[in-house]
Amino acid sequence: MQRWSGRESRLLREAMRMSLRRFAAHLGMSDRAVSNWESGGATCHPSTESQAVLDTALARASDEVKARFAEALGVHGEALPVAAGIGVDSHKFLPVFIGVERARRLRAHMTTSSKVTTGSAEEWLESSAARVAHPETPNCTLHVFACGVAVFHIVQPHEPACLTELAVWRYRSYASDLPWARERIRELLDEDPARAPNPEYVLSLYWLTSSPWTGSEYDTALRLLSTPSVLVDRGAPGGAAPLDGSVEALLLATGFDHPDIVSFGVRGVSTGYAGWSGVAYASIARERSLTVDELVACELTVQALWCFTRQVQQMIEDGQDPSMPERYGWRFLRAAYSRLTTARAQETAQHVLMREAIMKTSGLAERLRAAQDALREGVG
Repeated sequence: MQRWSGRESRLLREAMRMSLRRFAAHLGMSDRAVSNWESGGATCHPSTESQAVLDTALARASDEVKARFAEALGVHGEALPVAAGIGVDSHKFLPVFIGVERARRLRAHMTTSSKVTTGSAEEWLESSAARVAHPETPNCTLHVFACGVAVFHIVQPHEPACLTELAVWRYRSYASDLPWARERIRELLDEDPARAPNPEYVLSLYWLTSSPWTGSEYDTALRLLSTPSVLVDRGAPGGAAPLDGSVEALLLATGFDHPDIVSFGVRGVSTGYAGWSGVAYASIARERSLTVDELVACELTVQALWCFTRQVQQMIEDGQDPSMPERYGWRFLRAAYSRLTTARAQETAQHVLMREAIMKTSGLAERLRAAQDALREGVG
């Protein structure tokens, strides 16, 4: 390295398979210092002394770590073929807890042909699916899980003029999609409006289909897709508003990073990032990369269980002793935790990286453990 920046520091940490805290201890630096480097991304350059510390860490690293680091540095040269504009398929997921009995009633009206599983690695999470009418797209599917969660999956292709335009649309459309989903589930359940359950937002997915960017801008654009809030003023009167266009241009030119963004792409095959509000993915080598169905399956599983554990948490916050039907009690959550945190023989390395990234950024592993403990204490 001629000169280290926060970007290279993060790539070295990821190549060493270390958490931020462990990496800081390895360097003999404070957690805050390393976090500040990574937050600053390509524009943040550590002090001369810190540059020397990073030089030493790289020099002493194993050949395997050096190979991973070198490969990560080269990922910016890989991208989709350059196109005139941006093409992206937006996948929204709106989960709502309806309870086991309501889920049973809904699934009873779904035809046998619509009953699906959520992928080869998640067939244990029983669900049924059916198309539902959406006012803005013909591609909307309702997945109803036997554990008591329903998830609306809405797919909408876009060709925005810029990433900021897409980010604003995302926030504004969620503001209308959430009440729409509540009314739709109320109609399907034939519930009194006052008793209709409220859906909530967890994560989204962007599948990039065409790109005008090259080099480092391409990688930065994928990161921005996974964290669109940095391009939007969410507190503006009247709802989300775009920040000045120079913000997006500056970030694309200088780079953008955040310690909470997790990469799961493979050089020459794909580019993928999971952030605190979404997942962005671009398939470069179609025959070797993940499919959109694999990404959607993982999102459906994670969001269904996130919503389930949120219900347990809500019971506790309402002063109730949390309880679920025995079939979906603490043992169910223990099994879910094991299945989602343990690699399976039939999974590819890319699938494992994708699942781990989404699990980490969603915080689901911690939620599963907390809900499991709460339900087990309730039984005791």
